[in-house]
Amino acid sequence: MTNKASLIACTCLAILNFDVFAASGHSVTANVAASSNYFWRGLTQSDDSAAVSGGIDYSNDSGFYIGTWASNVDFGDAASTSYELDLYLGFSGEIQKVRYDIGYIHYAYPDAAGDTDFGEVYASLGWRNVDFKVSYLTHAQNDSSTEEEMLYIELNASFPVFKDSELGFHIGNSSGDTVMEWTGEDDSYMDYGISLSKDGYTFGLVKTDLDADDDVKVYVSYALDFDL
Repeated sequence: MTNKASLIACTCLAILNFDVFAASGHSVTANVAASSNYFWRGLTQSDDSAAVSGGIDYSNDSGFYIGTWASNVDFGDAASTSYELDLYLGFSGEIQKVRYDIGYIHYAYPDAAGDTDFGEVYASLGWRNVDFKVSYLTHAQNDSSTEEEMLYIELNASFPVFKDSELGFHIGNSSGDTVMEWTGEDDSYMDYGISLSKDGYTFGLVKTDLDADDDVKVYVSYALDFDL
């Protein structure tokens, strides 16, 4: 993808020059996490096994941000794709207490046997404890999807509970011909989630209404964020 090259270049610039970005109005942060399972839209990306992930992000006062994130994956395929590398950029901010975020994300699988990358644009609005987000597939390489039609709509909410803990709720809907191609079932399915987090630790439950994957799955994770 032409966008991929430019995104990689910009991301590397952010990583290599974080001393310059440390000036007022700029920030560079990093994150690492370990989880008993890696879910994406209710479906495991690690064959129900543990996943380790990490990323780095640059942002400034204008609301612009750019970053990259990586995790091990296991799709149980003969090609043995071992990791995912995401590259993203966008603008976020707040207008009269309403949060907004608009951007683009590229999902890359560098060691896949075929061409399986795909990309999405996304937009979200948030107010108080609730966020509404829409993601739309913009392109997919031939070995990823032949249909290139997928829309994901999600609603997320979080509330403080107990002492310094957060209770999170999630509901999402995936629709389009690409969804049918990937799941082998219908062109639409729902996914649900509930989680309890404190001090970087999260305990969560995930479920979908797909016939082949409708059981409730449990995961635990620990995440750490820090400034560079």
